[in-house]
Amino acid sequence: MGWLYQHALKPLLFRLDPEHAHELGVDAMALLGRVPPLCALLERVQRLSPGLHRPVECFGLKFPNAVGLAAGFDKNGRAWPAAAALGFGHVEIGTVTLHAQPGNPRPRAFRYAAEQAVINRMGFNNDGAAALAARLAKLPGPGRRSIPLGVNLGKSKVTPLDQAMEDYLGSFRLLADHADYVVVNVSSPNTPGLRELQDAAWLKPLLAALVNENKARVSSGKPRRPVLLKIAPDLSYPQIDAALGVIAELRLDGIIATNTTLARPGFFAGVNEAGGLSGAPVRQRSTEIINYISRATNGRLPIIGVGGIMDEAAAAEKLDAGATLVQLYTGLIYRGPFFAAEVARAVAQRQRS
Repeated sequence: MGWLYQHALKPLLFRLDPEHAHELGVDAMALLGRVPPLCALLERVQRLSPGLHRPVECFGLKFPNAVGLAAGFDKNGRAWPAAAALGFGHVEIGTVTLHAQPGNPRPRAFRYAAEQAVINRMGFNNDGAAALAARLAKLPGPGRRSIPLGVNLGKSKVTPLDQAMEDYLGSFRLLADHADYVVVNVSSPNTPGLRELQDAAWLKPLLAALVNENKARVSSGKPRRPVLLKIAPDLSYPQIDAALGVIAELRLDGIIATNTTLARPGFFAGVNEAGGLSGAPVRQRSTEIINYISRATNGRLPIIGVGGIMDEAAAAEKLDAGATLVQLYTGLIYRGPFFAAEVARAVAQRQRS
């Protein structure tokens, strides 16, 4: 399948506008998900052999392998039922906002094949939390899936910063029943003002409100959901320390490091496109932050490592730096639909040796 993608499908897809190619990928994965027998067969084929199978247990959940699909690919929760069939050990949908929104004007995604990178300024285009909740309600819920499903929450563009708390709470209330874990995304560079929420003065009350809402779920007889924070690679180490302090105080379940970057290293210094840069240029910075967080927390805080996983070595690097799990997205564009299975197998073989 890797050969077929590289020599047949990829050249065709790369002739298309990046967003159009992405939409075709989501459509194809959604179609696969509507054929459960085929998904089940592919899942058995992609499953690690007994000698390599080492499930990862993290924040109360069991993951069949360490490789997940990052948020951004399946914003509206249409394609995720096929994720396990492609070899993923978990999948994160969204980013979803309380209010439906079209995102930024097109074009808003740009490939840089020679650099194995993408710049996007999508702007949280999605159908809204209520529509996603209705879609998820028709599908197997927590405890009845072969892999965990995370839901990534963002702030609606129309919501002022001082009302962000209620915006996130609204989405959490609609979607927590359907999620295995919930991610608070305050690190996308494509919603004006969003990254200000990473500052402790904004972050602490926002996360505290979500933690309290989670406790209220338990009081009403519903299960608690693990809550994670997703941060940007552009934070300074003092800013990371402040975020880690909030996480420790509120006892959040984990952190996702990192989102896309506004930095423009090397070749990208001459690229005049706004948006978040992902892919190979983010690899080193993401790994450095993972390593810093792991050391700062003595390895006690679960970390999902994201950023620049374009080959098996990059995934292993993040796990060695202290990540418990990894996620990929841009690598899927350049390596094909079964890239996750290849990475999961390579990582498992490496851990066994």
